[in-house]
Amino acid sequence: MSNDPLLQPFQLKHLTLRNRIMITSHEPAYPEDGMPKDRYRAYHVERAKAGVALTMTAGSAAVSRDSPPVFNNILAWKDEVVGWMKRLVDECHDHGAAVMIQLTHLGRRTRWDKADWLPVVAPSHEREAAHRAFPKRIEDWDITRIIRDFADAAERMKAAGVDGIELEAYGHLLEQFWSPLTNDLDPPYGGSLENRLRFTLEVLQAIRDRCGPEFIVGLRYTGDQMQPGGMTAGEGLQVSQMLRNSGLVDFLNVVRGHIDTDPGLTDVIPVQGMRNAPHLEFAGQIRKATDFPTFHAAKIPDVPTARHAIASGLLDMVGMTRAHMADPHLVRKVIEGREDDIRPCVGANYCLDRIYQGGLAFCLHNAATGREETMPHVIPAATARKRVTIVGAGPAGLEAARVAAERGHEVTVFEAADEPGGQIRLTALDERRREMISIVAWRMAQCEKRGVTFRFNTYAEAEDVLTTTPDEVIIATGGLPHTDVLGQGNDLVCSAWDILSGDVKPGRNVLIFDDAGDHSALQAADLISATGARVEIVTPDRSFSPEVMAMNLVPYMRNLQKRDTTFTVTWRLQSVTRDGNMLRARLGSDYGDFTRDRMVDQVVVNHGTRPLDELYFALKPLSANLGEVDYDALTSGRLQAVHKNPEGRFRLFRIGDAVSARNTHAAIYDALRLVKDL
Repeated sequence: MSNDPLLQPFQLKHLTLRNRIMITSHEPAYPEDGMPKDRYRAYHVERAKAGVALTMTAGSAAVSRDSPPVFNNILAWKDEVVGWMKRLVDECHDHGAAVMIQLTHLGRRTRWDKADWLPVVAPSHEREAAHRAFPKRIEDWDITRIIRDFADAAERMKAAGVDGIELEAYGHLLEQFWSPLTNDLDPPYGGSLENRLRFTLEVLQAIRDRCGPEFIVGLRYTGDQMQPGGMTAGEGLQVSQMLRNSGLVDFLNVVRGHIDTDPGLTDVIPVQGMRNAPHLEFAGQIRKATDFPTFHAAKIPDVPTARHAIASGLLDMVGMTRAHMADPHLVRKVIEGREDDIRPCVGANYCLDRIYQGGLAFCLHNAATGREETMPHVIPAATARKRVTIVGAGPAGLEAARVAAERGHEVTVFEAADEPGGQIRLTALDERRREMISIVAWRMAQCEKRGVTFRFNTYAEAEDVLTTTPDEVIIATGGLPHTDVLGQGNDLVCSAWDILSGDVKPGRNVLIFDDAGDHSALQAADLISATGARVEIVTPDRSFSPEVMAMNLVPYMRNLQKRDTTFTVTWRLQSVTRDGNMLRARLGSDYGDFTRDRMVDQVVVNHGTRPLDELYFALKPLSANLGEVDYDALTSGRLQAVHKNPEGRFRLFRIGDAVSARNTHAAIYDALRLVKDL
């Protein structure tokens, strides 16, 4: 038996959890027709077979029709959910992992124009900023109905064989009753804290009456809303003790903060550049005060922090949810003494930001997460060893090198710079985004363990590639900023990259034209405005920075709004001309024949990149496939078999921004799904 605190079992009622690491409830938006079907099951089973003790499914599985999902949640109010959940539970149990599910009624945290177009319901008419719906104030018959819905859903989950359920309170209907900000009801459900907790206790009692005293039931809730007029830490402690003393719950899953706005949500679930484990000590205070099984998760991305949480008695079970999206085999690697091999979560929050914009949750740098049915987390060995030559050591090239090396191939990588990383290295120059460099560092370590040959400071020509006598050539040369977008004055502007790299010093009165909507423009604005300069960000889009998404936007705005920074939407930069010692930037509109002028001393353009593809086109006529990719084979997991040039001695492919400007995830996914079959 290991002495590692993380690997000690934990007894929760009658359930023995094999270690102290769990995946907290979260919704990766994988359900189909509201059901946890094959993709959903494969995602949880991958983590179960790799050693996690407890996987919690379904962040916010809906118990009622009038709690319509806003990001493709499981519909726990449907009877058909039982069969799908049972398949998931049984397969996870086969691998030794316990399974729970989170049930909720969203209350006002949804929209009325979803699903059946039923009114949103809450204990007041106060609207939630994030989802914008003005709710109906809850009536007595709603309370009776929803209590019954909770009990029905819990009974379905018990029939599916789950090891327990967790009710979601914070931000959702249960906590909307708790908080003075969202409950203006008269007694018995409004007024005193005891009255505000009444609805929750009645829900719990109904579940107990239906499912029995042995069924495991917990609650995820905030112990401190950290919001003027909201529930205080003192009230949160009272709630914690009342829940414990009720005898109706078996564990507490504690968070801190509020989620009704993007900034509030981001403080509860911090992103990169924010402090790790910011609420861990607070959760420990709740555990100490209640002497009750306590779970917690909030940016606990690494094993040492998780180990500290258990060893110091702050928690009984530590949640590492995003960390398991980055590396589902995290626990197995801890058990095997391979912590250095754990793919790190870099806090980019690509996963959560995607679901809040209606997409599936994908990890920024693990393209197999959410694609377990088609993409491997453990790379299979090839049947024959090949020589693979890769040009470019950015994220695409490094992933291609890693996967090829794990396949057992002989790999050579050419890189023009003196270090690997490409655009990632430029991004990581920003102190707030320095965690991004782990994307590079982890891949370099994996490549070095497998004997990949790197040739830095080498601007590879066709002859350099041919001297390696390759069987496969992969061009991952990335791209360079494209700023030639104006009718006049292209020579008077610089790129966002120029600012970030330090090649161009910031001006004092700067216009940033952002026609890409990604991080580069905001990073440049952050850097420039920090010098005291005035910055205006202009975009032709209806909203600024649409590619950055909600939670990643928060740290930028906290910096930019305290400085002399403005945002101008629906205007397009047309031209730049000299006017004395200043620049005249003319803005036009896609909506009509309107113009406006700005007098500035610097214009920065962010318009994506254009591929560095000269080497690809030089090698193309020499290749066996003439650069062609069989998309049907690529997307279905079959071998590439295009052979068009009998004189060709190697196959040629290009990936990432060497094809077109996309993002880090796309570059890594390009590499994984191509090279896993080479």
